[in-house]
Amino acid sequence: MITIKIGDITGEDVDVIVNAANAGLRGGGGVDGAIHRAAGPSVMEECRTIERCETGNAVITNAGELKARRIIHTVGPVWRGGGSREQELLKSCYEKSFLLAKKNGLKSIAFPAISTGAYDYPIEEAAKIALSMGKRFKKDFDEIRYICFSERDFDIYNLIWKEINK
Repeated sequence: MITIKIGDITGEDVDVIVNAANAGLRGGGGVDGAIHRAAGPSVMEECRTIERCETGNAVITNAGELKARRIIHTVGPVWRGGGSREQELLKSCYEKSFLLAKKNGLKSIAFPAISTGAYDYPIEEAAKIALSMGKRFKKDFDEIRYICFSERDFDIYNLIWKEINK
């Protein structure tokens, strides 16, 4: 099942939430900062042992004080106009996150809109990639959730989902 909703990803009761992280895994603004604040210090302690995660890759940690059991941290690309492998790297974020969740036996997963905040990836293009990858991995999960930060993002995700399923 694929679900699209407006909300705060830190409160999702799923096996794993995905964090739109930075390469240094040090927390930051937006969803990354919110997840680290809500999860508490144990997640940052574990991130320090990992040290780095390259753009397009994903790593997994404990979830600290969150309802979720685990956190997958993935580093999305910064939008530079579309000519710097952004599409390939964003697709890789979703693919590697799904594969890591599957490898760890996690059956429900929640994603934010990776790279669409401070990294300026156009929401329409990002939603096409996110939802297409969700459709591809749908059979491997009990539930895939896309958690939108705003009403606008929610509307765009729903519109794209309808287009993908025509």
